[in-house]
Amino acid sequence: MKQVLPFWQRLLLTIVVAFAMSYVAGLLWQTVMGFPLPSYAAGVIGGLAALPTWDFLKRIRLSQGE
Repeated sequence: MKQVLPFWQRLLLTIVVAFAMSYVAGLLWQTVMGFPLPSYAAGVIGGLAALPTWDFLKRIRLSQGE
């Protein structure tokens, strides 16, 4: 029998991905442009990264040890 990831695990992983993508985008922006990425732009990038992550994690099926 295959199970989906529990809600709390999907939520935690999605939040981690959103934070990580905003942080990486901020670092890249700072390196390329020389001034900090505005916080709203980092939030948009994190949110856009969270959407496909959530959808992907909903589709993951865990197999039970047989």
